[in-house]
Amino acid sequence: MGNCQAIDAAALVIQHPSGRLERLYWPIPVSEVMKMNPGHYVSLIIPLPVSQEEEANHHQDRDTVRFTRVKLLRPTDTLTLGHAYRLITSQEVMKFMRAKKYAKTKRESMKKLQHHGQDNLTSGGKSDAHITNQVWLSLIFQICSSQLSNL
Repeated sequence: MGNCQAIDAAALVIQHPSGRLERLYWPIPVSEVMKMNPGHYVSLIIPLPVSQEEEANHHQDRDTVRFTRVKLLRPTDTLTLGHAYRLITSQEVMKFMRAKKYAKTKRESMKKLQHHGQDNLTSGGKSDAHITNQVWLSLIFQICSSQLSNL
């Protein structure tokens, strides 16, 4: 009794997009997993520390798995025992990359907006509404041009 935990620690788990779990009991290169699952990338699931409030609610909902981030692995990496991995489709990876690029562009435009706002206070130049419109127009232009370049 109690040996199940030792067996789980000596295995690695691969979660497929369909929800199927695959357990392997030996280290395997990421490239091998990608060959067995064409059109998929392998990612490491990094678990989130559970707060006391969530731990109290955890007894009611045992099927929910929380994770902070998913780290995409290189084909040269090796899956190690004791970790959980997830297969991600190439479409999901591209969708994530576009969202990340959009967030970066938005963050940069907000910095420009704040910078122009500070310059406006010191120089007594254009109104805040005019500067805000300029920043939003440049943001829309950047988004449109990035979408056109993806076509």
